Amino acid sequence: MNTPLTLLPQPRSIIRQDGMHSLLGDHRIVLENGAAPQLLTAAQKLQSTLRRLAGGSWPLSAFGGLDEGLGVMVRITPDSVAQAQGYELMITPERIEIVAHDPAGAFYGINTLVQIVEQSGAQLPCLQIADWPDFAVRGVMLDVSRDKVPTQETLFGLIDLLASWKINQIQLYTEHTFTYLKHPDVWAVASPITGEDILKLDAYCRERFIELVPNQNTFGHMNRWLKLEGYNSLAEAPAGCETRWGFMEPFTLCPSDPGSIALVRDMLDELLPHFTSRMVNVGCDETVDLGQDRSQQACAERGVGRVYLDFLLQIYQEVTARGRTMQFWGDILMEHPELVTELPRDVIALEWGYEANHPFEQHGAQFAASGIPFYVCPGTSSWNTIAGRTDNALGNLRSAAEHGRRHGAIGYLNTDWGDRGHWQTLPISYLGFAAGAAYSWAFAANRDSNVPAALNRFAFRDKAGVMGRLSYDLGNIYRAVGVEPHNSSALFWTFQRSIDDLSAKAIAPPEGYQRALEAIDEVTAALPQAQIDRPDAALIAREFAQTVRLLQHACRRGLYAHNPRPALAHELAADLREIIGEYREIWLARNRPGGLVDSVARFEQALADYQVA
Repeated sequence: MNTPLTLLPQPRSIIRQDGMHSLLGDHRIVLENGAAPQLLTAAQKLQSTLRRLAGGSWPLSAFGGLDEGLGVMVRITPDSVAQAQGYELMITPERIEIVAHDPAGAFYGINTLVQIVEQSGAQLPCLQIADWPDFAVRGVMLDVSRDKVPTQETLFGLIDLLASWKINQIQLYTEHTFTYLKHPDVWAVASPITGEDILKLDAYCRERFIELVPNQNTFGHMNRWLKLEGYNSLAEAPAGCETRWGFMEPFTLCPSDPGSIALVRDMLDELLPHFTSRMVNVGCDETVDLGQDRSQQACAERGVGRVYLDFLLQIYQEVTARGRTMQFWGDILMEHPELVTELPRDVIALEWGYEANHPFEQHGAQFAASGIPFYVCPGTSSWNTIAGRTDNALGNLRSAAEHGRRHGAIGYLNTDWGDRGHWQTLPISYLGFAAGAAYSWAFAANRDSNVPAALNRFAFRDKAGVMGRLSYDLGNIYRAVGVEPHNSSALFWTFQRSIDDLSAKAIAPPEGYQRALEAIDEVTAALPQAQIDRPDAALIAREFAQTVRLLQHACRRGLYAHNPRPALAHELAADLREIIGEYREIWLARNRPGGLVDSVARFEQALADYQVA
């Protein structure tokens, strides 16, 4: 029997050999060479899997001096495996052995073995795997500020999933959703992540060889702070101003105000002690109002780029004074490439972009030439979409891996944002998480991998093989409309914009909405046949049903904008009221209540359109 194995990520080398290994009988799991303390959590997962699928007791031991009863041997021998985080997995008729360069490599070898056992049962194929990562850092960043703050249970479950896919860095993007004790007004209605939450998450991540990196914006994206009376005086534009995004409320700290860097000090002093990581992401992206008000004269005299860099270097001094390495988003300095060489060489620039054609090649070459260490930062393409953008996500994620590897990026950070209400549910992002994990581990072995099959097995655990393809195809409904706005989908904007706006300037033609409706019906016909084997199976089914209903409503809303009729307005209003009720319940199943009011307000505005009609 030589049935292909579906693994996530696919190892860079698998050599199938003759014979099978039987797991039946009483065997031991031995963790040698000091591996036991750090690998206990992974070994217990393997033990549980073996007991469930093969029977037997499978006791754990740190002593391998007896061959009798030996079933799985795990040892760390750097001389045998040269690559950091690398491992070799050998399955012969007599035994199973994992040899790793370091504890992380042993952890990844154990996770690969678990995946093999889960799909092979008690009779394993004999094989030899040699495996190690392309990128030393393979991360996921989750937006917990716009507007969803996940519950601890949700975060623990996601950490387990990502760890099984060999992700080793997680960041929770915060603007106003951490409980700063000195700044309670900022998070008062946000149901924030507490210091105790972070301490528990940090420990949970360490057991799974994940570094939990603090992430706090400290320059732009400070509107949740700056709109409040106690912080408004620190804003670049306290009354707001016109930007390339239109009129913006106070958004960016004024870099020339001494109170701005004092606030950054406060945030760093409170936040960083909760993390064992020696890195911190300070954000500093999209300072779109810089130079429009209080720093206008300084920017006119010295240049916007110089004013930006000077404040960035002040933040850098605060970060290094606390013994941390600074990460920051690199978009502003890409607008001022002449300043990149002035950056300290111990920062990490984050080169981000979310379209399939983002210039990772060009920007990666610029960072490589400057000598500045950098990550490539693509995204799941889930935000501003409802159901995702599958083709764009895979193109974006592949490009980041290919060009990041070519230009020496030291990390790959897959981002999952929540702009404008965070309407997408968590499982919509599984496709992007899984593909990013695969491409960042071993790009050549995974670039053409079967994403729906991997999702069926490792994300949804769907025995019927429905959910992977459904998730993939539902994420491509955005293409059926025939209009593809930047970093978003036409159906999302059809929901977000008013009927008056839609009527005055149509996002898509009627035939585009009709075509999307037909595509939705075709794609989702198999949803009732899914057999999801997860504790949250019923919730996932509700989440996808809600996603389908939102897409359908957006299509009907677009058709209504082209041909307003009172009877249809009444139908749409009734439908949206039901959607809002279901949306609230589904939100609270995985997320804290803070932010729900803001998110639902966007639906209520859409509802008001119908009631006026």
